[in-house]
Amino acid sequence: MPTTTTFRSDTSFTQRTFRRWVDARPMSDINRYELVRGRIVMTPPAGWTHGSIEGRVVSLLEHHVRRHGLGIVFGSSVGYDLPSGDTLEPDASYVSAERFASQPPTRPDEFLRIVPNLVVEVLSPGSAKRDRTEKKSLYAANGVDEYWIVNGRHRTVTVFSLGPHGYDAGRTVMAGALRSRALPRLRVPIARLFER
Repeated sequence: MPTTTTFRSDTSFTQRTFRRWVDARPMSDINRYELVRGRIVMTPPAGWTHGSIEGRVVSLLEHHVRRHGLGIVFGSSVGYDLPSGDTLEPDASYVSAERFASQPPTRPDEFLRIVPNLVVEVLSPGSAKRDRTEKKSLYAANGVDEYWIVNGRHRTVTVFSLGPHGYDAGRTVMAGALRSRALPRLRVPIARLFER
């Protein structure tokens, strides 16, 4: 199973030049692009299993957040311009109402300049290594309160909570209900994430 991305640029970019580069991509380009430590990283489409799990994660988070009026849940098409200078596009994310109100976007098509409270990455062959290492490190450094890594192959979710020295060792949930510090009343039955 490959663990490398398809493309990483040799040229260095800022968030501003990265955005111009992304905007110039042809509409037919279905790949995902992120700016990581000044380099553009491309990952190919992940496949239907990944998409199905991602859709359920977004749906379950959205249902809970909307029901309790907590903030906004985003799918994988939102980009975050993080304070570190990186621009990441998690598979799912949650931003509290307070955090969103503190720095609302001014245009509908811009990347968010907010640090999300929760990010979720669903592992795929093209991104698994980066999700577990590089992106985890960047999410912690930028102050993302909670990070979930969803492993569809093993039907597990590993939850990392931010502390004073970065993320904790993480807890892997294989059965029962997934709980979240970022969303304290949330209970996600693990079986529902992986049902077909």
